[in-house]
Amino acid sequence: MYPVMLSLSGRPVLVVGGGEVALRKIEGLLAEGARPTVVAPEAVPEIEGLARRGEIELRRRPHRGGDAVGFALVFAATDDRDVNARVFAEARDAGIWVNVADDPELCTFHLPARVQRGALQLAISSDGGAPFVVRRLRQMLERRLGPEWSEWMEAASRFRQRVRALEVPGPARERRYDAFFAASVDVDRLRARVPRPPRSTGGSRRAPATGRVGRTGARRATPPR
Repeated sequence: MYPVMLSLSGRPVLVVGGGEVALRKIEGLLAEGARPTVVAPEAVPEIEGLARRGEIELRRRPHRGGDAVGFALVFAATDDRDVNARVFAEARDAGIWVNVADDPELCTFHLPARVQRGALQLAISSDGGAPFVVRRLRQMLERRLGPEWSEWMEAASRFRQRVRALEVPGPARERRYDAFFAASVDVDRLRARVPRPPRSTGGSRRAPATGRVGRTGARRATPPR
C-alpha cells in the first residue's frame, strides 16, 4: 500500500449503509470538510439528524447500479457482503477509490488509525491484515503524545517560515531545523517543549535562534553582546 494524505474539503463522497459503522465514516468525512451522500433504506437516528440539519444528503433506498458515478471516494458499510461486493465492483470498474468496512479484500484503499495533535497527524496501518494491532498501537501513542505537540507543531511551522525567508542554502536550512528539533524534542520520552520565540534579528540575515526551551517561567537567555 502507498500511504497518502487526501484533501477532501468540498469533495463529494458516497457512503452506502446507514448503521453505526457508516456513521463513523460519515463523522470522519465531515470533520475533513467532505460532502457525504448516504444511500441506505434505513439509518440510525444520528444519520437522520445529520440529514435534517443539511450536513449530508440521505437517499433512503437500497443501493443500485450507477450510484458511484460522480463521487471522489466510495465507502460501503452495510451488513450484507453481497451488497458491499457490488458497491466495490462498481466503484473499482469506474476507477473510483473504494473502501469496504472490515473486508480488506474488497478495498482499493485502507483507512489508517490516526493520532492527531493539531496539524500533526500520525497514521498507523497494517494494510488491513491486523487491525487489532493497529488499534492498540494507536491507543499507546494517544497516551504517550500529550497535547503540547499541537502547540509544538505550530511553533515548528512558524520557525520553518522564518528560516525559508532567509533564503539560505539547503544544508544551512537543515542545520537550523536540526537545532530546532534537538532543542525542543525529548526523543526518549516522546515529549515536546515549545521554544521561546526568538528576539527580533533587526533585519539580520542570520537565522533566528531557537532560544531556551521550556514553558512559562523559564529565564531568558542573555543576548550576545
